[in-house]
Amino acid sequence: MTLVVGDIHACYQEFQDLLDRAGIGADDEVLAVGDILDRGPDNRQVLDFFRCRPRAASILGNHERKHLRSARGEIEPAPSQVITRSQLGDGYPDCLAYLATLARHRQPPGALVVHAFWEPGVPLEEQRDTVLIGTLSGEHYLTKRHAQPWYELYDGPQPLIVGHRDYRGDGEPLVWRDRVYCLDTGCCHGGRLTGLVLPQFRFVSVPARADHWQQTQQAFADRLDPDL
Repeated sequence: MTLVVGDIHACYQEFQDLLDRAGIGADDEVLAVGDILDRGPDNRQVLDFFRCRPRAASILGNHERKHLRSARGEIEPAPSQVITRSQLGDGYPDCLAYLATLARHRQPPGALVVHAFWEPGVPLEEQRDTVLIGTLSGEHYLTKRHAQPWYELYDGPQPLIVGHRDYRGDGEPLVWRDRVYCLDTGCCHGGRLTGLVLPQFRFVSVPARADHWQQTQQAFADRLDPDL
């Protein structure tokens, strides 16, 4: 089976809880929707899992994309990226090398997985990075062109699984007509970590152990540039 996991955001303990809850074995696949880094306490452990475990992979989320772009000098790093750099220390170049290998989508049997959004009427390979991976400009682009929420207009051939936004805010994933499954349930903010077991499309979920982003910001407050 395949477990598709919502935004982990360096919440390694909850991630392990979810793997236990889903009953994942060595022969099962684990696929993250992206945003495996930032905000939580355990970036190194999460990275090591996806870099080293056979049959485990992540796609590129907007947080991974920000790391790559800020390392190239294209944008300023956000506070969560500054903190992750500090947490990883000498391991940060290896982190960047791994992030550069991540695909912007994957297709496990019976589904399509992207990090953020979808533009109707556009083939998968022609979708904008800012839409699939999820940026503010990509979101503004969609809202300018379409009055309805993007997920109500999804027209791909297979069910779509995404993360990026905690649409409901109540610890439950958003499901649109069994066509779009939105797995981000705010684990790093004290919500839940949610996964979807394929091919059954069965949800599994575990509670966060803390509001990790609040705790992480407090722990690194003295290292952050107030202008970031």
